[in-house]
Amino acid sequence: MPTAQDPHLERALALLEKFPLIDGHNDLPMRIRLDTAAKGDPRRFDMARHHPEGDTDLPRLRAGRVSAQVFACSPPKRRGQFAVMTLEMIDIIHRMIEAWPQDFVLATTAETILTAKAEGRIAAIIAVEGGLGLENSLAPLRAWHALGARLMTLCHNDGLDWVDSATDAPRHGGLTAFGRAVVAELNRLGMIVDLAHAAPSVMHQVLDLSAAPVLFSHSNALALCDHPRNVPDDVLDRLRAKDAVVMATFIPAFLNQPSRDWLKQLEDPWGKAPENQPVTAAYIAAHEAVAGPWPVGDMADLVAHVEYIAQRVGVAHVGIGCDFYPGPMPDGLKDAACYPHILAALLRNGWSDDAIAAIACGNFLRLFRQVEAVGADLRRSQGPIIGRVEDLDA
Repeated sequence: MPTAQDPHLERALALLEKFPLIDGHNDLPMRIRLDTAAKGDPRRFDMARHHPEGDTDLPRLRAGRVSAQVFACSPPKRRGQFAVMTLEMIDIIHRMIEAWPQDFVLATTAETILTAKAEGRIAAIIAVEGGLGLENSLAPLRAWHALGARLMTLCHNDGLDWVDSATDAPRHGGLTAFGRAVVAELNRLGMIVDLAHAAPSVMHQVLDLSAAPVLFSHSNALALCDHPRNVPDDVLDRLRAKDAVVMATFIPAFLNQPSRDWLKQLEDPWGKAPENQPVTAAYIAAHEAVAGPWPVGDMADLVAHVEYIAQRVGVAHVGIGCDFYPGPMPDGLKDAACYPHILAALLRNGWSDDAIAAIACGNFLRLFRQVEAVGADLRRSQGPIIGRVEDLDA
């Protein structure tokens, strides 16, 4: 990785003094929730210290010049109590902000992000990853919004009673009537609809029906890596008309075709670890003894995805969404200190200052403002959508 004497890195650092760096997805709340020592307590986890075993803490967020981070609340399906666990992780974010108010501020509007940058703080944006916590009711959407959530990923690795996942066998041909109501209510509330993890059928249907621009908070280009979590070209080609944004992610299996091929031997046909055999560190080590080292990829792979999306649909439709989680990451993308180096790599490839500003913050801010505006308009003319799956899908 280039040193601080690299003029491209110096330029990237100078630009990040002028405008914020926004990342679209980080699983830190789940890490704190599952940490055996912290047990869901941000103070015991201690964001202020360097965590060599992890990827995200205050020292590295500061080194990475991160100004706004979307923190995901994602209840694991195998653990049950989905509504409670979603609320617990939202609470973790609130308590993290309370514990370090000089460093974090809750961001519920695009303007909050700019204010946080001016104050030298990090805007924490609450996202709910997957609709498990809805438990087939629309009411939790409004409760999550009242608690500050401003983004919802429709599903996670498994399909639900109302939506098909990219990494599960299709059940509905996309969205059911309840699923369409979820999208409509997210629009009305002014919450960002996130299509990461959604099946391509869902991507197309949401692009048809959403009144606001939509986001892919942590996805890559299927043309460069054939994992089903990535975005197909026929969906990318619709982004410009919808003013949507894809935030390129670091996960090796989504980033690098050799990594995807290596992992296929450990996963089911949908790109998931078998339920009875989680892909643990020990399991990976055993497979490496047979198949060789896991080719996790590097920053050049990420740059390739960013540039592919930008070239296909325009610089206005791409961003960065790390998806840091408790797992291996590619070389050069190991932790939250990496962002200036990513921008330096793009500058080295000839990107302009304006293009760097767009990918770092401008595209997300534009989308967030449009979602806010659509929500304000809809709330003036429409009341809340009430119902459960059994009511709307009868």
